[in-house]
Amino acid sequence: MAVTPSIKSDQGSSSQDGKGPSTLQSLPVTGSLFKDAIEDKVADLVGFLLLKYHTKELITKVEMLIVIKDYQDHFPVILSQASECLQLVFGIDVKELDPISHSYVLVNTLGLTYNGMLSDDQSVPKTGLLINILSVIFMDGNCSPEENIWEVLSVMGLCAGRKHFIYGEPRELITKVWVQEGYLEYRQVANSDPARHEFLWGPRAHAETSKKILNIFLCAIQYKLVYLFYIYL
Repeated sequence: MAVTPSIKSDQGSSSQDGKGPSTLQSLPVTGSLFKDAIEDKVADLVGFLLLKYHTKELITKVEMLIVIKDYQDHFPVILSQASECLQLVFGIDVKELDPISHSYVLVNTLGLTYNGMLSDDQSVPKTGLLINILSVIFMDGNCSPEENIWEVLSVMGLCAGRKHFIYGEPRELITKVWVQEGYLEYRQVANSDPARHEFLWGPRAHAETSKKILNIFLCAIQYKLVYLFYIYL
């Protein structure tokens, strides 16, 4: 999440003239301003795509070009970064449905069927956080101590008892909601005194995805993060 574009307002972005090459490595004088403008448009596109995810509507390239306005020449870069943000933060994949009509569909990453959204339009998908936790458990040898989970979540800005602006109160989410939904198993470590707890994959996680698929996903994410780190140097 630290390398994904931050959600910014559109203020100031309309003043940019949109000139310059289609990559982020150039423009030595105005490069910083150009990156900021691109990030603003990425944030606009992420917001638009989340709205489409709520309404379960197909997305067309024409619609996305309208959203990014004066930066249509940089559409491939903006769409790529918006897709990264959706995948890493919200657990949503952007799939091209028809390369001729340039229509797209939004699906949950790894085939998970639960997104954690409420019925109101203000809620956002929480699958990204669930995938992070399943990944930690997988890398810890299929059973992760609770302190390991909270160490990872703290890096993402999540703390027990503190409401997060995207995920809400994380303790209830990971120890109750996702346990009840069958994605996580939360149990006390045998013979631990004082009591310690650990997390495992729940039956629903095993049914909807696999460790092989998750491993492929993690390898792809590692490659993408290295690329993002390189272009933001």
